[in-house]
Amino acid sequence: MTNIKQRFVARGFSQQESIDYEETFAPTSLVSLATSMGWNIHQMDVKTTFLNDTIDEEVYIEQPLGFEVHDKESHVCRLKKTLYGLKQAPRAWYARMDTYLQRLGFLKSSSHPNLYIKVVKEEPVIILLYVDDPLITCVEGLIQECKKQLVVEFDMKDLGLMHYYLGLEVWQGPCEIYLGQGKYVIKMLQRFGMMYCKPTTTPMNTNWKRLRSSDSSPVDPTRYRQLVGSLMYHMNTRPNIFFAVNILSRFQIEPKYDHWIAAKHILRYLQGTIRYCLKYDRKNDVQLIGYIDSDWGGSETNGRSTMGGCFSLGYSLISWMSRKQESIALSSAKAEYIVA
Repeated sequence: MTNIKQRFVARGFSQQESIDYEETFAPTSLVSLATSMGWNIHQMDVKTTFLNDTIDEEVYIEQPLGFEVHDKESHVCRLKKTLYGLKQAPRAWYARMDTYLQRLGFLKSSSHPNLYIKVVKEEPVIILLYVDDPLITCVEGLIQECKKQLVVEFDMKDLGLMHYYLGLEVWQGPCEIYLGQGKYVIKMLQRFGMMYCKPTTTPMNTNWKRLRSSDSSPVDPTRYRQLVGSLMYHMNTRPNIFFAVNILSRFQIEPKYDHWIAAKHILRYLQGTIRYCLKYDRKNDVQLIGYIDSDWGGSETNGRSTMGGCFSLGYSLISWMSRKQESIALSSAKAEYIVA
């Protein structure tokens, strides 16, 4: 029976755009909610999310193993509702949730399709969706009322205070919130055999520009890409490795041994900073503050500049980036203008 359940999914990878579906999107978001209002963040989980939403397109699947209709083995099944593995499933679920929240009086943010706000008794109630994991924050009394309204329509599990969300470890205190990925770092170190390596104090050496002209022997590109991809996910809570990972991601086609050593250097840095995390304090100042910068022609291959920046809401860091500019700046002033 276990094998049957594992195979009873839609083969979404075989669907072709404009033939089997027109539009798909899975609304995702990454939020750092400031604790300036002194609110807690609660988390809920929707059970069997993708099994109860209707679809408009015609979608056919093969008869599931163990449930074939005798004398009609050549027939197929037409889906009336969504199924796990179907490309339309996330979008159909989001449409249903969106309709219900707006029926409850929530207003959808014009800049963020997953953010909903409702004012109850002069107090804002905020819901943030990540597929089937809604986050709720407001004054404590309204949180329970909001949960009751959601349970009426959906089969949900109340997870209480958010403590683990999309691989992020969350610690909530009276006036502060911490976001970290310590467990993720340990698993990553174990995966690449660096659990007991010697720590280093910086994520990258100062001679990183020599990586472009490396003539060392090639390494397994698949293994290298796995490491770089793992580091990319860790950047969700570690902006201080953003630049180093950005540099190493440029060598994923033909990685050399020097690139592999540089990537392992980041692991050595993480081994000594496993407990590092983002801290969010309760402050009265909630102004949006941004810092940006750029070098000029830092790339030795195409002369493009590398830009970086970070934004904070009060004292809480909410966004950061580091990447190459799309065009070549002919002066340092233009490089700064582009990033601005």
